[in-house]
Amino acid sequence: MACAAAVKFALTSFFLAAAITSPLAQARLLADRPTDGSSAAVQVAELPRQGRETYELIRQGGPFPYDKDGSVFGNRERLLPSERRGFYREYTVATPGSRDRGARRIVCGGPMRAPRACYYTADHYASFRKIVE
Repeated sequence: MACAAAVKFALTSFFLAAAITSPLAQARLLADRPTDGSSAAVQVAELPRQGRETYELIRQGGPFPYDKDGSVFGNRERLLPSERRGFYREYTVATPGSRDRGARRIVCGGPMRAPRACYYTADHYASFRKIVE
């Protein structure tokens, strides 16, 4: 009986550890959250390292590591200011440990090398924070 309880405890601990180290959990690290209680803006310096790297690539015009980078973002969630189709483009922010593109993106609107505004999402478009310099 004690052996079964120990096995159950070990399995529960394993699955809990796997859940908190999953790519989705990593996308919600403290670096992805506001530090000042605000949800409206994020300083470039507050972005995770991969976000700062992606933001710099956007400013340089690439090259981008993912085929989908620079593709049109449709704003179907309507969380960003309303603009004409094709105004927004999305870029992948790599998520360590993720086997795919992960949940993190930067979405920019306006000219490709000099966008009018860029937004960061750590939760695959469920929320956005405007990037400010």
